[in-house]
Formats: sequence, structure tokens, C-alpha cells
Amino acid sequence: MAQKKELYHCTECGSTAPKMLGKCPECGRWNTYVPVIQRTQDTRQPIQDALAPSSYTLEDLKTNQQKERIPTSLEALNRVLGGGIVQGSVILIGGEPGIGKSTLLLQVADSVCQTGRKVLYSSGEESPPQIGLRAERLGIETPLLHLSFETELETLQMVMKQVEPACMIIDSIQTVYRSEVPGTAGSIPQVRESTNFLIQLAKRTHTTIFIVGHVTKDGQIAGPKFLEHLVDVVLYLEGDKTSAIRLLRSQKNRFGETQELGVFNMTGKGLQEIKDPSEIFLSEKAEHVPGTLIFPSMEGNRPLFLEIQALGTPSFMPVPRRIATGIDFNRLLMLLAILEKRARIPMGGMDIFLNVTGGVKITDPAIDLSASLSIASSIKDLELPERCVAFGELGLSGEIRPVANTDRRIQEALRRNFKPIVVSRISLAKEWQDNKNILAVDQLSEALNLLF
Repeated sequence: MAQKKELYHCTECGSTAPKMLGKCPECGRWNTYVPVIQRTQDTRQPIQDALAPSSYTLEDLKTNQQKERIPTSLEALNRVLGGGIVQGSVILIGGEPGIGKSTLLLQVADSVCQTGRKVLYSSGEESPPQIGLRAERLGIETPLLHLSFETELETLQMVMKQVEPACMIIDSIQTVYRSEVPGTAGSIPQVRESTNFLIQLAKRTHTTIFIVGHVTKDGQIAGPKFLEHLVDVVLYLEGDKTSAIRLLRSQKNRFGETQELGVFNMTGKGLQEIKDPSEIFLSEKAEHVPGTLIFPSMEGNRPLFLEIQALGTPSFMPVPRRIATGIDFNRLLMLLAILEKRARIPMGGMDIFLNVTGGVKITDPAIDLSASLSIASSIKDLELPERCVAFGELGLSGEIRPVANTDRRIQEALRRNFKPIVVSRISLAKEWQDNKNILAVDQLSEALNLLF
């Protein structure tokens, strides 16, 4: 008979402690520890009816590598996944409620079924008529798609044995549970043990499993952080609900490039890929307005051209406001300090607003130069060249540092007839030094003098 012991788990990071703590020593959050009954003996049963234990050599794994991926009808999804769905992988997808996660996965299920493979869609959040209505709206009619509404994993495993699918979708991980694990569905122990169960099931049966995860108010996947470490791929579906644009971003991928980006348009027929997202983001660019500039952001292996908008206006508040959308707030404060100290542009008493259009969140440090030039243009009320492109990382002394993929950004900008292109002189290759459309600079002040 297994004995029980009371432990305390942090609801934010999943760390444990033998007693109640006010502040979590791991994540630093307050009042996040909850009591959880845990067995002192491991009562978890192994995956039943699974394949017999076996071993492989490297030669065995090289035989059919190309057949290990299942392509989908969504080319953007294939690119984000690194070429298609890898059999036996576990893919975690998160996003805001109503952003389109279930719609995307239903389209994925239909694509897999079109290849002659079976798919098991398990939903603990929607009823059969609801999924049926969505499938009818998307035009999905296939006998290979099986629906299940079991939330107990042991029972779901029996259904899986009957169907023998090549792909299974769990919508969502917060609704499934194991009967042998204490706690309700969605609790830290249940999420942890349920994910371990599904990973073991996927690896032993060579079944691809998609897991939907809820997100917190900060946009992070709810549950213990190590949930993202366990799975093979982590995808985020982002976008503004008031807009039809949806961004599918890869945060982790054991089988391909990370930081890949797929751009979709949400329609009545589901998500449709946008072949050239740069044209969509630049289609509504304001002309001849101070404070706007084009920035070539590297998303995976291709540049994505985005419009940077800045607005500087006298403040009527005791403390001027600083608002950043699409860029880290602390990075904006650093750029304002560099502009005031190195470029002699006064920032006191000014409200500064910076926005990256299209709802894209930029972490690339190459945005420093574009953002700084946009802010200076707005404060000086001077227009930048209409098709000007700038990128480069700024140092605290005002120097413009080189960034990755400079040649790729320049090639794509010239192909789209963007000019002038402002870049760091250090990162400029010899083949571009005589090009009159490229302005090579060393300091932020030098770039301001050339453009204004």
C-alpha cells in the first residue's frame, strides 16, 4: 500500500517544497504554493499494449528519414515545422482564447487524412455538434477523422488502440487527467504526469501528438515551465483578434529552425497562408509622414519587411509616457537615452509612442537603428525617404554594431526597390561598398546627418 505525503507545489513554475512558502525561491512569485498529496511510491503504470522494448542503430534510423515527415496542405506550417510533421513527435501549440488553435489543428487533421492516414481528435472543451459545425464550415468531409471526447488518458489510450491513428490531437492538456494522479484536471501534478504519459505513448507507438496549451495573461503557456522542455516542438499562434492576420511562430523545434514564422489570414474557410506577408504589412503604409521607416526583420531564413511608426509629442502629464508595442519596453528606454545623450535630441517633457505594425513582436536587436531614426524623425518633424530601410544594433556610445544576415537583408531590400539602405559600415561586405543605394555609417549621429 503506497503511503501519501503532503508537498507544496508552485502554480507558476512547478517547483516543490516540503512546507508552505510565501515566496517561491525559483520564480520569485508570491502566494503561489498550494498543497498537493503525493505518493511516496511510484504507482504509475507503464503504457499498456505498447510496442516491445527495442534498440536501434544509426544505420537503422537512416533508412527512411524522408518518410518520417508528413507534409500538410499548409506550406507555412510545413516551413515552421521544418518540412512537415515528424512521426512520433510531440507538438505543443499555445495561443490566446479564440485565436484559432482548434481551427488550425482541424485543418491539420484534414491534411493528414488526405494522405490516407487516420487522425484521432480528442476534445475536452467542445461538444460533438460544435466540432461538426466547424468541420462543415471548413469543408472537411473525411471518414479517416475520428472524434473522441474522453478526458481520462487511460480510456483514451484504449480508443487509440482501436483507431490506430498516425496523428492524435489533444485539445487541451488542461482538460485531460490520469486517474492515478491526485488533483483535478489542469493542476500542476496532472499536467506534468499527463504530458509524460502522452510523450511516452507517442515515442512507443510512433504516433504524432499535438497538444493544445492554455496561456496565462502574460502570454506564456500555463502550467509548469518544464512542459515546454519535455515536448519536441513549441508553437505559438499570435495575432490581434480584431484583425484577420495570424502569426504562427516556432519557439522550439528539435527537427528544424527556430524562430520561423508563418503568416495566415483567418477567413470563413479557415486559415489561409499569405505567400508574401511583407506586402500585407506594407500595403497600408502612410506616405510622407514623419516618424515612419521600414525595418527588415529576419524571421527564420527570410526577411520580413515591417513598418516602424514613432510619435513624439509634448506631454501634459507630470511624468511623460513611454509606450512600446511590438518591442521590449526597456529597449525603448535605452534607445531614448542614446538619442538624448549621443544625438543631442531632448526627450524631457515628450510622450514617446513606438509601434511595430501588423502585431508582430520583434526581439531582433537590429531594430535599434530603425526605431531610433523613426523617433528622431517624429520629434524633429522631418520626413525620412519614403522607401528608406535601416537596420543595426546600437551601442550605448552611439555606435552602430553589425547584425546577422546583413547580406540577405540587403539583397531582399534591393529586390523590392527599397533605397536608401542604412547599415553598419563594419558589417557591409566588399561587394556592396560601391552601391550608391547603400549608406554605410558608424555612428547614430552620422546616420541622422545623412538623412536629415
